[in-house]
Amino acid sequence: MPPDRPVAFPYPPSRRLTFDVGRIGRTKHHVQALLEVDVTEARRRIRESRRSGAKVSFTAWLIKSVADCVARHPAVAGFNDSGRNRVLAFEDVDVSIVVEKAVEGARVPLPLVIRGANRKALEAIREEIEAAKSQAVVDERGWVLGAARGTTGLRWFVRLPQWLRLTLMRALVLRDPRRARDLMGTVMLTTAGMVGHARGWIVPFGMHPLCLALGSINEQPAVREGRVEPREVLHLTALIDHDVIDGVPAARFVDDLVERLEAGVGLEP
Repeated sequence: MPPDRPVAFPYPPSRRLTFDVGRIGRTKHHVQALLEVDVTEARRRIRESRRSGAKVSFTAWLIKSVADCVARHPAVAGFNDSGRNRVLAFEDVDVSIVVEKAVEGARVPLPLVIRGANRKALEAIREEIEAAKSQAVVDERGWVLGAARGTTGLRWFVRLPQWLRLTLMRALVLRDPRRARDLMGTVMLTTAGMVGHARGWIVPFGMHPLCLALGSINEQPAVREGRVEPREVLHLTALIDHDVIDGVPAARFVDDLVERLEAGVGLEP
């Protein structure tokens, strides 16, 4: 019988940054909320818009909805400026998403930060995502999609031992709210849970003060006006940093977000 030899799956250096995000994310004081959001009305409006020829993206609408809601509750995406005993929140909501790209023969998630998503139209957000999907990634200068300037230093950074990378990130980036915002945005949103046919939520790790993860969308029965009818339900996970916001204002943000999503705000005819 031949020996049971393992199969090696090499990964490009860019994936080491994913390892670092996971390690730092485990130290954040995130409160987790597993939500069921009825998106039947929103998806109906999107389907109607597409039949009329409009290019409406469900993901772009979610990003816009989250950004608009965060702008109404800015503290939820603030950064803890512990050295000055305060939380810094920014007017612009910069939403970080990941786009899967081929890098050195392997499929890896690369970040795209949509700057000022609360000030952008749905179509502009959709076009930005499509441009990132088509962007060629030849070397480390493309590891941050849509970046205005090169990121050549990343090649050398990922070669450092992880303990040193984490130390530098905590000391030079995460302790400075403005630098953290400039590097990674203020809100993270992942759509990984929408891939495939699995039913339920995903719970991610992240460095951001607010992390949102889109899970599956399933048809399930619900009671509306005394009748049981099928509804399209999105499984949404919210991670909120308890170091920057208390429970009650965080709950107000979640309630506002769910209400806006279920009403299909922003998709009015």
